[in-house]
Amino acid sequence: MTWYEVNDDIIITLPEEFDMNANLGYLTREKNECMYGIENGIITRVIAIGEIRSLVQVRVIDNKQMVIQFLNDSRPNEEWQREEIVKYIREWFDLDNDLTPFYELAKADPLLKMPVEKFYGLRVVGIPDLFEALCWGVLGQQINLAFAYTLKKQFVEGFGDSIEWNGKKYWVFPSYKRIAQLTPTDLADIKMTVKKSEYIIGIARLMESGELSKGKLMEMNFKDAEKDLIKIRGIGPWTANYVLMRCLRFGAAFPIDDVGLINSIKILRYMDRKPTKDEILELSIPWKNWESYATFYLWRVLY
Repeated sequence: MTWYEVNDDIIITLPEEFDMNANLGYLTREKNECMYGIENGIITRVIAIGEIRSLVQVRVIDNKQMVIQFLNDSRPNEEWQREEIVKYIREWFDLDNDLTPFYELAKADPLLKMPVEKFYGLRVVGIPDLFEALCWGVLGQQINLAFAYTLKKQFVEGFGDSIEWNGKKYWVFPSYKRIAQLTPTDLADIKMTVKKSEYIIGIARLMESGELSKGKLMEMNFKDAEKDLIKIRGIGPWTANYVLMRCLRFGAAFPIDDVGLINSIKILRYMDRKPTKDEILELSIPWKNWESYATFYLWRVLY
């Protein structure tokens, strides 16, 4: 039993290798985040299950239990809907992944030893919704993180819906169904290139037609899923691996050309130049099937 209900709250039992502060450190890295708010270690956000919108607060007790409290009378009546919310949160924090093998290999790894000691209990914080993950990957291409967050905020506030609570709006990411109906002109107010607008609408239409879905990708092996994503206009190897890592949870996902990854390795190895792709491949040999975790921990060193 990984979760149970007390009064109207849901309690999720946490795995041993979980530290809320390590995860909050990641979640608070950008002040301009529009998908959730964090205050005194408590996360407030909307979780959408189909047409149902639940405004929840998530807090953790002693790193042992995660408490999900429903605000605004938004607790779903049906048990299956509450199960879906639990599933969403378990996926968001990657709670079903046993990190013991990763920590074993990291302790012996000259590059990962420091990050795993310092950020022990950090999970690869995910984006369970495929459309959101793909959009975030496309929005973030070739621009800095702060600007990517600005674009996301404009996109979400322009086309998503929200729940208001205590004078603040909590947003739901725009649905692919809505975006599939648009043209690039409709997205003109968002400060992104026309190309990116086209890519996002194209992705939404592939999902609307059923040609692209999370279910289909999850049934494939890593290489096939990667190939399938790269075939989509606007998705290169970096975006594909980013999505394979943060949404589809493939341990072998490895955005090897990522600027953050390159900079992190440069810093940790005291290099006066960027590591080459071959050097990174060489360093990553011991990380087999844990490349996504290694990358996430190396990113964490940067902020």
